[in-house]
Amino acid sequence: MGDRTVPTILAIALVVVVFALIGWGWRNKLKSQAAVAPLPELPGELGPASLSVPGQYVVTTATGDWLARIAVHGLGVRTPAELSIHPEGVLLSRSGAADLFISTEALTEVTTQAGMAGKFVEKDGLVVLSWTLGSTAVDTGFRTTEAVAKRPLVDALKKLLPNGGTDELS
Repeated sequence: MGDRTVPTILAIALVVVVFALIGWGWRNKLKSQAAVAPLPELPGELGPASLSVPGQYVVTTATGDWLARIAVHGLGVRTPAELSIHPEGVLLSRSGAADLFISTEALTEVTTQAGMAGKFVEKDGLVVLSWTLGSTAVDTGFRTTEAVAKRPLVDALKKLLPNGGTDELS
């Protein structure tokens, strides 16, 4: 064996151990969240979209704990997405993951924030939808592709709220 064989084997072993621990942690997170309700089904018929904005689905977390990522049902995976607003609610069409539908009845608040669970951007860079998934209060983050699309999106989303939202951006 050469001078570099032992260090190379140790480095490879360390990488394998690190990835195994990451997988073990993710699997435990999935098990601990087994009681989280399944994703809501899309309605049979959706009315026409009043607004559709391309961007990125960031993550869904437990409300109030922006580091408590919801991992089940693919909600913990960041994906390109298009958010469209319909009379029945909000549809996040996600590439590589199941679409996410949030009914107007489940939507509780719309705000903007600088970040959540692994994605931090400029002040008010993320649009955050607070809603209920079964009996769990959650926050879902979305980042628009173009910054100019954020204000009209927030205004349109707030119109879905029971009180019509407020004039504040966040």
